[in-house]
Amino acid sequence: MATLKVPSTVPSPSEDCEQLQKAFAGWGTNEALIIEILAHRNGDQRKKIRETYFETYGEDLLKDLDSELSSDFQRAVLLWTLEPAERDAYLANEATKKLTASNWVLMEIACTRSSSQLLDVRKAYHVKYKKSIEEDVAHHTSGDFRKLLVPLVSAFRYEGDEVNMTLAKSEAKIVHQKICDKAYTDDEIIRILTTRSKAQLNATCNQYNNQFGNAITKDLKANPEDEFLKFLRSTIKCLTVPEKYYEKLLRLAINKLGTDELALTRVVTTRAEVDLQRIAEEYQRRNSVPLDRAIAGDTSGDYEKMLLALMGHCDA
Repeated sequence: MATLKVPSTVPSPSEDCEQLQKAFAGWGTNEALIIEILAHRNGDQRKKIRETYFETYGEDLLKDLDSELSSDFQRAVLLWTLEPAERDAYLANEATKKLTASNWVLMEIACTRSSSQLLDVRKAYHVKYKKSIEEDVAHHTSGDFRKLLVPLVSAFRYEGDEVNMTLAKSEAKIVHQKICDKAYTDDEIIRILTTRSKAQLNATCNQYNNQFGNAITKDLKANPEDEFLKFLRSTIKCLTVPEKYYEKLLRLAINKLGTDELALTRVVTTRAEVDLQRIAEEYQRRNSVPLDRAIAGDTSGDYEKMLLALMGHCDA
């Protein structure tokens, strides 16, 4: 679990709401006060603040934040303030829109959330958008990507640690044969990736490595320029070693000629209360630079302060 600094004596939701109202009052917004409150409250506390804010002022806190803030800082605060399922539903819907389309975001949500979390996302999507995530993904994707993504977002995997080693060995052979045949979108590969538990998939990956001397992801690099093969490799990473997937995502987001703020904001806000500490350790191991320092070197102002606060490294 990532370290989120929550004050030892947390003010009541009413006190927090009063302070947020003060932050919005007058000519200028007090961004530091917004960070001091929202970035240092856990999920249950933020939910209570939203409820209390509406009960007290008759206004939606998210709408007030939206009107008071701007740019990358605004997006980071809004995503953080949403409940996890609500946030993922928003990100998934955004990923099916023409101008913000992203198969990668859809895959990330489908593969890194638990079965119950993904089910909650699908329910939240129904409530917010009056349709299913499956129909939007099917409508806005095509070809090989659709063939993999629709069952991924529909999955309800077994979450236990039990593993069938005989099955892992046989399915490792199946995957190897399909890769040798360049049948990357074969129904068997899709079936295995979209139905097996994460523990079972890890066992299959280990068996593949033992039997054939290479990682599955390495053997899927036959054509480095093939976009679907890249996507398939990332899907396997997300399902089996999510911290490595996120480390690479952050490395590419930060080291680009221009920072990819959308990816950076998404990773920090969605993983801060999940596994950001593990991701940060992987980042340090891979890049010999602490993640907070990398973020500080590539961002500025209130946006930087918000991200660092979510990492538990800000004294705000």
